[in-house]
Amino acid sequence: MKRNREYIFSGLFLRRLLMRSIFIFAGSVIQGFAMGVFLFPHSIPSGGGAGIAVLLNYLFHIPISIGLWLSNFVFLISSVHYLGKVSAIGTIITITITSVSVNVFDVYLTSPFTNLWIDLLMGSMVLGCGVSILLRQGVSNGGIGFAALAIAKYKNVDPAKVLFWLNGGIIIIAAYVIDWFIIIQAIICQGISTRIVSRLYNTSFGENQTFTIAWRKKK
Repeated sequence: MKRNREYIFSGLFLRRLLMRSIFIFAGSVIQGFAMGVFLFPHSIPSGGGAGIAVLLNYLFHIPISIGLWLSNFVFLISSVHYLGKVSAIGTIITITITSVSVNVFDVYLTSPFTNLWIDLLMGSMVLGCGVSILLRQGVSNGGIGFAALAIAKYKNVDPAKVLFWLNGGIIIIAAYVIDWFIIIQAIICQGISTRIVSRLYNTSFGENQTFTIAWRKKK
């Protein structure tokens, strides 16, 4: 017990905690940059939470940054019973930093390109980099992933399938309300960003700085 306490307060633990915090902050800002500069100006949803944010902005003129935070927070709260405290807190921090970053970049920066397809390509690649950084630190880039996991645990089904249908359903609704062309853009965005995540997430960059995610089910 004494040795465990000494480790907790040791310089090694604090250094790892600091590095993890820096990576989470960086990953959140990078994905916020991709959304605010390249994707959201064209109403391109990068996922289910982003799709709801785009819909709220289109229907009720709610700023996308606020809609993004609200949608992800609701998904997170709906599945908090299945989360460990570290995972929940990390995700709340992530969606908060991302939402603030989206607002800042949307106000102060514009894409240097004037072509939708170039913005889509750049946004998808940058988004993939940000998401991969977050996943390597053991946190999700949004609350909808946790909602998918909660449903999968309750129904005893593949969480990937649940996430696919949640994201797909939301994007279809957004496309129906705004423009059906959104579906093509969203598919391209998901395809490119997922490929980037797959490559970076599985690439070794030296010592693994991640912490174990603690999932639990409320009794």
